[in-house]
Amino acid sequence: MSNEPITVLLVDDHMVVRTGYRRLLEQSGYIEVAAEAENGEVACRLYQEHTPDVVVMDLSMPGIGGLEAARRILSHQPSACILIFSLHDNVLLAERALQAGILGYITKASSPEVLIQAVATVAQHRKFLGPDIAQSVALRNMGEEDSALSNLSPREMEIFRLVVEGKSGAEISSILHLTSKTVSNYLHQIKQKLNVRTSAELVHVAIQNGLITA
Repeated sequence: MSNEPITVLLVDDHMVVRTGYRRLLEQSGYIEVAAEAENGEVACRLYQEHTPDVVVMDLSMPGIGGLEAARRILSHQPSACILIFSLHDNVLLAERALQAGILGYITKASSPEVLIQAVATVAQHRKFLGPDIAQSVALRNMGEEDSALSNLSPREMEIFRLVVEGKSGAEISSILHLTSKTVSNYLHQIKQKLNVRTSAELVHVAIQNGLITA
């Protein structure tokens, strides 16, 4: 391993969480948290300022979520190394992250050792899935699990997430920098793919798939 530390941009909307993870990462002796961000918009700006080796990012944050923030970072820097570190252990979210170009996905239930290993692996531009997520992905690839949500594109999945969080069409337009017509078209496609008609039914689908709780 290089003598240079692995620099990290830590992105989570809770300061106490960031403080704990900073300590944990820096106790490794070879990982240095170069900057912290409380939301996706700030993460995009700080990435340009610091160009860290790895971005460790939560998925669910105010404003743009981790998936959209990662997409924006990767659109400017395709070689960016991003690790999602989330409460969500849903395999569909992990698959969407990987499809978007994100290298790693682990849950916040992971041990400190797994987090440190994930950062070190992703810093080498290699993929890393936490043990629980890796097993779920393997099951889906074997055809043992399926969901209508698997038909959604990464962009559709992000808009679906915002809708079930209660965001209006206008709010989604503002958050994702899309026109109202574009958001409306996406929502129409999402509802068609999921065979639903209302936002309430979208919420029900999200609950059924473990993305939110009732």
